[in-house]
Amino acid sequence: MEGEELPWLLVNEIGGIRGILHSHVPFLKKHFHLITMKEFLENRKDVGKKVQAIYLWWHKPVIDKELLQSLPNLKVIANSGVGMDHLDLKLIASFGVKMANAPRAVSSTTADTGMALLLASARRLVEVHNISISPSMDYCEADILGVKVAGATLGIIGMGRIGYKIAVRAKAFEMNILYHNRTRRKVQEEQAVGATYCKKIDSLLQQADFVMLVVSLTPQTHKLIGKRELELMKPTATLINISRGAVVDQEALVAALQTGVIRAAALDVTSPEPLPRDHALLKLKNVIITPHLGIKTDKATYMITEEAVENILAALNGLPLPSEVLPS
Repeated sequence: MEGEELPWLLVNEIGGIRGILHSHVPFLKKHFHLITMKEFLENRKDVGKKVQAIYLWWHKPVIDKELLQSLPNLKVIANSGVGMDHLDLKLIASFGVKMANAPRAVSSTTADTGMALLLASARRLVEVHNISISPSMDYCEADILGVKVAGATLGIIGMGRIGYKIAVRAKAFEMNILYHNRTRRKVQEEQAVGATYCKKIDSLLQQADFVMLVVSLTPQTHKLIGKRELELMKPTATLINISRGAVVDQEALVAALQTGVIRAAALDVTSPEPLPRDHALLKLKNVIITPHLGIKTDKATYMITEEAVENILAALNGLPLPSEVLPS
């Protein structure tokens, strides 16, 4: 089939900071005629009617009313991650456009990131790495001590697909597992990982040595962890956030870390991303910050594109979308 006969797929760009990966282009071109946002804007009237799908890579392009109006034959938007907080799902649905995310592709890799941050924070790996490579390194102070992971209690807030995979990994590290979720998991699922359900988030916060945030960002979870919640945690506890930066009140977190309300934090997400270079979080030794790399492995990113293609083709062929997301 010639490229012009393939359905047209709009992407932000190819390569660069916000573009789809060059290594994914051959696979995408097997199924679609690719058009970048720059090409679309330069010839909007002629090509707008041809675009049937959009593939969002790292939240780009921005989907607004103006763009949707200029794509009258758009049928589906595929998102490269799980979180959909950057999209107005009701607006998109009002144009008759379906939405899909990529939960199957990202869950294991994101769970790995959560455990990596937990372990790195527990053993102060970034701090001791910096000591080890310092020109003045002679020996490491005897009182630079980490905390033991085996036997510690992990509290998982958000026990969906990713949260459950974290529980599987934490069990292998001999951790005690608590979890809080909107709905309780089946008893056999709890027993498989040795997890105990906490109906109230306060109970989890008071008991956990490590608190892992794995929730979607919604109006209900915005600043879910604030001053009150941080003060409920143990002074020896660590907060790990792999969800969205806005789930945590960052000003309250800074104060808690500076005054010893909690021991440490490990964050793969912040608000905004990246933080301003003079932000107080960047100056604290008891914080690890990574640049939202939860899903960024070569295999996971390719699986995301495969899952996106599967969803797009299903939509274009009038079939059920494997990972469809409906407006709430």
